[in-house]
Amino acid sequence: MYNPSVSGGNASTVAGSRLFLYEVQGLRQNAETDQMNNPIRKSGSVFITVPYARMNQEMQRITRMGGKIVSIRPIEEVGAASNAEPTPIAAPVVVPAEAVAPAETAPTQTNSKPMTQAAPKPGASVPVNLYKPNSPYVGKVLSNEPLVQEGGSGIVQHIKFDLSGGNLHYVEGQSIGIIPDGTDDKGKPHKLRLYSIASTRHGDDMDDKTVSLCVRQLEYKHPESGETVYGTCSTFLCGIEPGADVKITGPVGKEMLLPDDPDATVIMLATGTGIAPFRAYLWRMFKEAERKANPDYQFKGLAWLIFGVPYTPNILYKEELEQMEKEYAENFKLTYAISREQQNAEGGRMYIQHRVAEHADELWDLMQKPNTHTYMCGLKGMEDGIDEGMTVAAKKNNVDWIEFRKQMKKEHRWHVETY
Repeated sequence: MYNPSVSGGNASTVAGSRLFLYEVQGLRQNAETDQMNNPIRKSGSVFITVPYARMNQEMQRITRMGGKIVSIRPIEEVGAASNAEPTPIAAPVVVPAEAVAPAETAPTQTNSKPMTQAAPKPGASVPVNLYKPNSPYVGKVLSNEPLVQEGGSGIVQHIKFDLSGGNLHYVEGQSIGIIPDGTDDKGKPHKLRLYSIASTRHGDDMDDKTVSLCVRQLEYKHPESGETVYGTCSTFLCGIEPGADVKITGPVGKEMLLPDDPDATVIMLATGTGIAPFRAYLWRMFKEAERKANPDYQFKGLAWLIFGVPYTPNILYKEELEQMEKEYAENFKLTYAISREQQNAEGGRMYIQHRVAEHADELWDLMQKPNTHTYMCGLKGMEDGIDEGMTVAAKKNNVDWIEFRKQMKKEHRWHVETY
């Protein structure tokens, strides 16, 4: 169902008059930016009753004051637990802690688990440009392994670099720059190319000393001569030997960061090597070693990867993806669009946009949740098709998809990195 507060509309329905109880910790009052009459506690939990129509605004205010939302519960659930009659409130107010029943006494309802806020836009704590083009980090190649199985098309490699000699660190969803050896046709050093990082912040070896990339060798026909042209940097990387030195810059990027919320819904739309940042997300969510290394981040939400490739042998990281799907069936959904082997409803090739269209109603419902993040990475050509599929679902709810998508972008819940 369409949620007006998500798309910025006014709540004029029955749902719009509902109240929710925010449990907040760590609030601090800023006299200059928050001229509020609400009392603020310096420690412990604060309970704030918020009308449905003001949920997003209140989330932003709490974040601005340094608060962390621990839980959000419908006020009627709290009332049921405390035998108190909820009172309609027109503006956010603080509820005394003693008036609220402890969370463990609330009635168990399968369809009413606490909601959580979408993560605020990343701030200064995210590492950026630790190494710049004029003074790159020089790391050694530790391994260079093929990812395309026999019968697949093209060359795609998983390349791991040693970071132990410097201070290059990163978080999931960022990119690094690679400066290939040699010079261009004008005799100048090659410019850097950016690649999405395919490993978690701990690296493939879980020692915080490596970074990995998923690189496809660019190959195309010259439009005039008809000659086969190979990408400079991708060819350099795909053919590089372990032990070789590589100039690395970065990290860069805040657009594709994974939210810290372990209850979030994370929708991932990928083609080809666009799987790179999603590999990092999924490893962080579901790999046993990662879960042990990150006790504060134990993913309990839903992750859904829709992955487009030409052939089954081109499903990058296939074995590990399917193992995670098997082990975490309630939390991870894996959907393939294999264009040269599967057919869409019209009998043509099955591309990622067709899978999105098939599941558009389910995706739409998920996107109504305030802690759902949608990520798109890969070929730019998939964007229009995905918009078309989601437009149909939005129209069923009398919503303009493009405007809804723009609102998700403003709320930092729509993330795109295409090329």
